[in-house]
Amino acid sequence: MQTTNILQTPIEYLKGVGPLRADLLKKELSIFVYEDLLNHFPYRHIDKTVISPISSIQFNTEYIQVAGKLIALEVIGEKRARRMVGQLSDQSGALLELTWFQGITWIQKNVQIGATYLVFGKVSFFNGKPQLVHPEIELKQPQNITAKNYLEPVYPATEKLKARGLSGRQIAHLTQQLFSILPSGCISENIPPEICNRLKLVPRFEAYQAIHFPANPEAYEAALRRLKFEELFIAQVRLHIVKLRRQNASRGVLFEKVGDYFNTFYNRYLPFQLTNAQKRVLKEIRSDTAKGHQMNRLLQGDVGSGKTIVALLAMLLAADNGFQSCMMAPTEILAQQHFEGLCNLLKEMPFEIALLTGSTKTAERKRILKGLLDDSIHFIVGTHAIIEDIVQFKNLGLVIIDEQHRFGVEQRAKLWKKAAIPPHVLVMTATPIPRTLAMTAYGDLDYSVMDELPPGRQPVKTVHRVEHARASVMDFVKSEIEKGRQAYFIYPLIEESEKLSYEDLMQGFEQVKSFFPEPRFSISMVHGKQPVEQKELNMQRFVKGETQIMVSTTVIEVGVNVPNASVMVIESSEKFGLSQLHQLRGRVGRGSEQSFCILLTGSKISAEAKERIKIMCATNNGFVIAEKDLELRGPGEIEGTRQSGAVNFKLASIVNDRQMLEVARMEAEQLVEKDMELQSQENSCLRLFLQSSKGKTGWSKIS
Repeated sequence: MQTTNILQTPIEYLKGVGPLRADLLKKELSIFVYEDLLNHFPYRHIDKTVISPISSIQFNTEYIQVAGKLIALEVIGEKRARRMVGQLSDQSGALLELTWFQGITWIQKNVQIGATYLVFGKVSFFNGKPQLVHPEIELKQPQNITAKNYLEPVYPATEKLKARGLSGRQIAHLTQQLFSILPSGCISENIPPEICNRLKLVPRFEAYQAIHFPANPEAYEAALRRLKFEELFIAQVRLHIVKLRRQNASRGVLFEKVGDYFNTFYNRYLPFQLTNAQKRVLKEIRSDTAKGHQMNRLLQGDVGSGKTIVALLAMLLAADNGFQSCMMAPTEILAQQHFEGLCNLLKEMPFEIALLTGSTKTAERKRILKGLLDDSIHFIVGTHAIIEDIVQFKNLGLVIIDEQHRFGVEQRAKLWKKAAIPPHVLVMTATPIPRTLAMTAYGDLDYSVMDELPPGRQPVKTVHRVEHARASVMDFVKSEIEKGRQAYFIYPLIEESEKLSYEDLMQGFEQVKSFFPEPRFSISMVHGKQPVEQKELNMQRFVKGETQIMVSTTVIEVGVNVPNASVMVIESSEKFGLSQLHQLRGRVGRGSEQSFCILLTGSKISAEAKERIKIMCATNNGFVIAEKDLELRGPGEIEGTRQSGAVNFKLASIVNDRQMLEVARMEAEQLVEKDMELQSQENSCLRLFLQSSKGKTGWSKIS
């Protein structure tokens, strides 16, 4: 047992560290114990396994290691051009120039003409001759000049560490020191042997050695593959254990039958035929709620795929079984819209629906609280106000949460407590999450996708226009407004400077006013600095059609529903991220008319911005866009997963290692389904590993 614990030794006890350096390593790199140093991986390796003759240097040689005699050394030049130049000669008879611009005094003291040196550096050419600037130089006896038998690692370090003599190379010395004292059994295996053999993974101790000090590039690749797989596999095993435990342990209310409410609405009042995607999701919900376990389902519908009708049918299913439903939205405007939408759909049905938000009047609030307790109110729509302790239900059976990432785990847990048996949960999001990310960040939720537009909706036409085409863009918008449509003008929110965004918006507002003079046209403006009431009022005027144009910063991203709006002009669209552009575009194209999204940019934009705009013009599919967004930005930036911990891998990348993630997920699923508590002999190594690393990761996001 002693051997495994050696990894938990505080870092100050490693030879060459001591208390001062240990403090720095803790603060700068979070290295507290030996194990943390092992997990501080190099970002590249330098090949010093070969000593080359100077005569072999070509114009395309990048780095080289040579050995030879120093035959000259002198300081030349004045002031800024002052430098130390040496000449090195080896058995091939060729000369190599060595140059130093800094540290000249040190070189004068420590480097002697006539001695033999091993020299390594980056090759450059000066007046057609090869030279090494600031090379690494080591004094050698001619008889014991040998190359290294491993690739030398280069580690990430910080300025503070470098100032204290802990550069990337110093860290390499410490890691080497650590390996010299580690017994080979101290890094115990954590993937069952059967999987290691089948996938040809190198043993764990060997992988750690080879990722730091590989003998050759192939050994490094094999180590990297093993450790990446380990990260993904362990994360997937954890998620599947959580998911299965919850499914087995959680009791859920039973929705046994499909009754009159559902059938009457479905047969008589459904406004349009359901798409196949909607039918599929309904089937999944139906089967989830009939099992007696709590449903936890993430429903991803692209913008405008008709999630609301699926939510309503699920609520009717709950009502048929004698249960109440609540629907939560992140903002008052959205809650209001859901409420109006549901009232409209259910106007022929004998249902009482209530709306509860922060601005609900006291008398109405009292009436609602009473109605929820005696079950005269079946359905409630609201904001965070529903979470308050005072809101109690007679028998809550279904909770629908719109726009997942706005609600934290604690808030959801509060809703659970409002029922003796936890209600079923359906989380709806219009932000498509790439499949790979959904597998890691939301791996413990069941996952449904709706990827068809309801009948009668046309995809939005997206075009890119440059600033100097503004006049023709404005003429086009005018022609649409004259057909009785409405338009959005969206300005970027500049996070670093509220003042700047405000000035941009004001300038934009004046510009729009000059093209669309009052009283012929009326314009609403919405931005972050307005008081809530004014913002709501301006929004409502646009929603009701009292104003034809809405000028806004990005505050209208989520959910605002104005079917009559058919044009969106996005100013400085190069400043927006892909998924944000897609979300904004989703505000138009909600009616049956053809809608347009015009992306305005300056004439000079970066290659990345060009790529984003190109993707937007090429596709309306949110899932394709989400995958691309993940490739362009990396996982940490995607909405709502920044804090999730499930995507913070040290080596693996859910963008570049998709295939490996699929394999890891499949292996983890099979293993956990056969042996959920990891009791079998071959899974004992995995069980011990998970027990020892408990508490280091927060890995159940929605529970």
